[in-house]
Amino acid sequence: MTVNTLRKAPLPDDTTEPRARGRARRKRNPLPYLLLLPAVAVVLLSMGYPLVRQIIMAFQHFSLEQQFGKAPDFIGFGNFARVLTDTSFWLTLGRSLMFCISCAAATMLVGVAAAVLLTKVSRAVSVFVQAVMLLAWAMPVLSSLQVFQWIFDSRSGVADWLLARLGFASMADFNWFASPVPFFLVAGLLVTWMSVPLVVFMVYASITQIDESMLEASTLDGANSWNQFREIIAPTIAPVLLLVTILEIIWDLRVFTQIYILQKNGGITEQTNVLGTYVYQVGLAGGDYGVASATALIMLLITLVLTWRYISQVMKQGEL
Repeated sequence: MTVNTLRKAPLPDDTTEPRARGRARRKRNPLPYLLLLPAVAVVLLSMGYPLVRQIIMAFQHFSLEQQFGKAPDFIGFGNFARVLTDTSFWLTLGRSLMFCISCAAATMLVGVAAAVLLTKVSRAVSVFVQAVMLLAWAMPVLSSLQVFQWIFDSRSGVADWLLARLGFASMADFNWFASPVPFFLVAGLLVTWMSVPLVVFMVYASITQIDESMLEASTLDGANSWNQFREIIAPTIAPVLLLVTILEIIWDLRVFTQIYILQKNGGITEQTNVLGTYVYQVGLAGGDYGVASATALIMLLITLVLTWRYISQVMKQGEL
């Protein structure tokens, strides 16, 4: 027996008829739809109206004058044209995509590796590590920011002190927030540190559901840990990995608080803007709500493009 033989055989075709009958029963029974109505109403009220309002504003000239009662003018795609012809928008978009992909990749790599390692240690150690991660994950964003600001402070930060003791004398009193590269290094560490626990929890829970006999049989066949992960674990938990990756991409693309607060330390804004802070500066700080709404809609379209594979799979599974 080899590792490849441990994969599950496809389901026989005789399951098609029961699935068809199940779909027919769901279509005839209105109770599930009635039970969903309250939740749908809450979603429409809390999210539907702001989205519709944002779409309308994206096609209007809406600034501070409109805030004080002046009727907005419909300008068609004028706001989108302003956004797409703005050089700073494209620089911010590229910066955001690079930051998003880097943070998502680092989070998935560290999270999956930590989840696999938790399956190799004793239960007591595993529970302790998960408890510590839960505390870190539950920590408020501003508290985490305060800790990282102290660690990388140029006057009394632990990072500068430690690097100087290790022989990097030029890092003494180094300002991590005064230039883009170290700024995004700190921001990436912060975002990754806050995101890793959730990845660990979800991946670890998925791994523990794998049949132990499959792993034991592969061990008897001479498979090492890497072969087990590649041939058994990864294919089995692939749906969870895809879901977590998509969620990380969405969250990292929409990051705002971490970047906004860290920008207050370095004094640089234009070189460290991401899409979230760009929308804030154009809209709330600049008063051009129409352009900000158009930019937010472009962000939404980018998110849909990046996550379409997962969305299509969910829709396909809903038809089963």
